[in-house]
Amino acid sequence: MDDFLKKHWLFCTIIFIVIYSMISSCSCDNVLDDNYSEDSVFRIIASTSTKKMDDHIIKYGKKNHIKVEIEHYGDLEIVDMLNSDSSHYDAVWISNSIWLYQLNNSYLTTDSKSIVIDPVVMGITKSKAKELGFVGNRVYNKDLLESIKSGKLKYVMASVTKTNTGATSYLSFLNSLAGNPEVLTTDMLKSESLKNDLKSFFKGVERVSGDEEYLTDMFKNGDYDAMINYESSLIELNQSLVKKGKEPLYLVYPVDGVAINDMPFAYISNDATDTKNKEKFIKIQSYLRSDEAINLMEKYGYRSWYGGTNKDADKKIFNPDWGIDTTKYLKDMKYPSKKVITEAINLYIEALRKPTHVVFCLDTSGSMYNRGLSELKDAMNYILDYKTASKDNLQFSDKDKITVITFNSDVDKVFDTKYGNDTSSVIKDIDSLEAMGGTNIYDPSIEALKILKKDNDNEYTKTVILMTDGYSNSGSFDDLENYYKNNNETVPIYSITFGSSDDYQLKDLAKLSNAKVFDGKSGLLRAFTEVRSYN
Repeated sequence: MDDFLKKHWLFCTIIFIVIYSMISSCSCDNVLDDNYSEDSVFRIIASTSTKKMDDHIIKYGKKNHIKVEIEHYGDLEIVDMLNSDSSHYDAVWISNSIWLYQLNNSYLTTDSKSIVIDPVVMGITKSKAKELGFVGNRVYNKDLLESIKSGKLKYVMASVTKTNTGATSYLSFLNSLAGNPEVLTTDMLKSESLKNDLKSFFKGVERVSGDEEYLTDMFKNGDYDAMINYESSLIELNQSLVKKGKEPLYLVYPVDGVAINDMPFAYISNDATDTKNKEKFIKIQSYLRSDEAINLMEKYGYRSWYGGTNKDADKKIFNPDWGIDTTKYLKDMKYPSKKVITEAINLYIEALRKPTHVVFCLDTSGSMYNRGLSELKDAMNYILDYKTASKDNLQFSDKDKITVITFNSDVDKVFDTKYGNDTSSVIKDIDSLEAMGGTNIYDPSIEALKILKKDNDNEYTKTVILMTDGYSNSGSFDDLENYYKNNNETVPIYSITFGSSDDYQLKDLAKLSNAKVFDGKSGLLRAFTEVRSYN
């Protein structure tokens, strides 16, 4: 009996080993070895607007033995990164084809194909849209302008110089007010009446965000009537608002033209001889254009039809009560040349943008001695110097105001300029700073709010930017909170972390003022550059 059991056990063991070996060596699509070589990874640089599809693309890649890695950035940042060094990426999925034309190497991307469509429109609280007479009626861009001029409509938007929605909505409005020409030219940008109309349009801006994702969060946490964003983002926002029992936004599609994003997926041709990589690209692009992927994207609020109509669109997503009518054609604007786009952005910065008054609150406590203070001076020099800041479209104009408050245990020094392009004296004052004393982030924040209180809200976009490298060991958050609420403040207090700064304290400031905390621990210059696009 014992011999029988031994033989039976041995037989079962052999069978198990054989079956296990067969399974391990199976090459079916559902079994995948995660031990990829570095060369086998397919890297995509993508707009933040495409994030919802990440998991689906990665899952498709696994089934086809492709390890996909996706990095997300703002569209204009993607252009800068690819112009600087494209070798880290194999494909790009960007919001609009116009940005591919901004690449220095016109042959860098190939095989570009539109995936889905996402218009950029203004969403207005439905009660406000009814008050303005927009619900159920044909609306032109001039109607939006008149509502803004009269002070009846204010809105929030993403940065014109750093985001796709900001830039394309500006170009669309510019094109419409210029009379929808066959081709927009630089000569047309010189029209004084056009400039005046555009200045009036931007006077309606209450807050600016450096990215579209934060724009939505900012809207949810604030008290605003309108927002310019992607149609898909506004649909997602409305779904969230309705679930919480809040009033949804009514989407307005001007009949004389809207900015339509074609969301192209293109191959980055770093090595023309790499046919294997090209095959991976073709597979992923084919998947994105497949019925399976398109159906998924429609559920996320993207349109799969271009220039035409769709009577069968899901009304729970493309909700007619929200102003969405998929049975009507959308008039797409004609995007101008690369040269005209560049000049239009410069015109916006120098002459059209609502002037800003920024108060920088800078930590000069003892812990900033040496390296910290040196980095701070370098970052502020870059931001405030007109020529260097212009490289990143971050320069201040002559209509902007800049105030600098330095602090340690208390408010230390205050210096300013009433002309944002004349900063030599401010830079000189910053260069002479020395580090000493403790840390108090609350009193300088209150002082900054008091300074900004003197300005007219309709004339300036107001912002506080606070940088600290430590824990605030004096001053009181309660004092700041009481001042903020008692004075009905709405000014954002953005913070930049550095050194061993206390994130928890800074998050309290962000929550109080509907703002954001930026990470400067890996480099102050990048943090200041990023936060600059939020004002």
